[in-house]
Amino acid sequence: MDNRMRLGLAVVASPLEVGADQAPILLERVEIALRSLGQDRLDLCLCRGVVVSAQDAIQAGRQFYDQRLDAICVIAASWFEDYLVLDMLEECHVPILGWGTPGMETGSLCGMQQLGFMLKQLGMPYELLYGEIESSEAKRQVLAYTSAAALRNRLRRARIGYLGHRVQGMTETTAHELALKKIFGPRIVGLDTHLFLHQVSQVKVEDVQAQWAQLQQQVGGVTCKEEAGLESLRVHAVLKELIESEMLSAVALGCYPHLMGKVCLAASLLGEEGIPVACEGDVNGALGMLMLTWLSGQPTHNTDLLNPIPEDNSIVFSHCGSGGFSLAQEPRKITLAPVRLMDQGLCCIFPAKPGPVTLINIVPTMDGYQMALLLGTAVETDMIFPGNPLRVRFGAPYQDILRWIVEEGIGHHWIAAYGDWSAELSHLMDMVGCVLTSMA
Repeated sequence: MDNRMRLGLAVVASPLEVGADQAPILLERVEIALRSLGQDRLDLCLCRGVVVSAQDAIQAGRQFYDQRLDAICVIAASWFEDYLVLDMLEECHVPILGWGTPGMETGSLCGMQQLGFMLKQLGMPYELLYGEIESSEAKRQVLAYTSAAALRNRLRRARIGYLGHRVQGMTETTAHELALKKIFGPRIVGLDTHLFLHQVSQVKVEDVQAQWAQLQQQVGGVTCKEEAGLESLRVHAVLKELIESEMLSAVALGCYPHLMGKVCLAASLLGEEGIPVACEGDVNGALGMLMLTWLSGQPTHNTDLLNPIPEDNSIVFSHCGSGGFSLAQEPRKITLAPVRLMDQGLCCIFPAKPGPVTLINIVPTMDGYQMALLLGTAVETDMIFPGNPLRVRFGAPYQDILRWIVEEGIGHHWIAAYGDWSAELSHLMDMVGCVLTSMA
């Protein structure tokens, strides 16, 4: 799937106002500033003329619509009539980022405040920023907002496969299917477990033997049985075919307890291919994994919150062992081992690598959905849990975090990605109308 972001640029002004004559130069400066961010992910679509009339606004909106933009950045050269942006949005209804620039007499910031009032009352997604064109902070805000808008667009077209069932007694993982579609966008695709397992049984062992031999060379140790490795790769082969045929962006697998150790390796390998696989039939967790995978461009940790370590104010997160290999501290610390509790099958166990992390939890509510967000720093750890232990140190005392979790009614599945994605996720929640609770 194309993961490029598409941002429209337009400059608005009112001809009588101070600064209107500088509008073309202002647009050129913005273009140069944003192109300096790199063109590997960001496509810019410019409306070259200054938007000063309803006709200009309609023409710009139609141009932007044809480009299928994720968002539009409107730069105010001076004070401007608010209907200019409204008419533009009637032609291309996407989130708006309004940029007010410094100038005592231009009225640029004044016009943006006026626009903000209108967009707020009309329930249209928007964000306003103020700053010099070349400032690094302004460019960072543009990139974060555009990333969120692009993620919103991609989610509307996403399909999440649901194989099996959610774990009994794990009510929070139940997907509110219509609310999920309405708020976030993905469609849930039901997958038949019996048919899936039958297809796995039809894969010949000799078809995956070479892959098993190669896989063992990528890790530090193998303590599981060869039959478990071969079965896991047969599962991976069928699941990958299913993902392609159903055009799935992510999958939630009802692994506990009967598929434990059978689907874990497939989750590890698919995570490296950009297809997140959630454990325990948690469709909401799969949605969180998909968000963070697309934002970070990397596999994510799919975890339970397990236990604090008071000595350094850290908390350990982990699941049985289905993380992508690139999440490990180093390849030699990866072991293909029987899954805990069952002592059979195969899972991929390793201590997680250190670095800044964003953790999110998504659960249904009586009215829709709620996302919780934490920022922390993963620190080096040993195999303190037989899975993929992620030991995270937070700025707030762990007691406060646990208290916040209880007070907000947050679930136990936490999805973690390396990097700080709080700005993008906050923008996204505003755009889709989802409740966000955070200690970031």
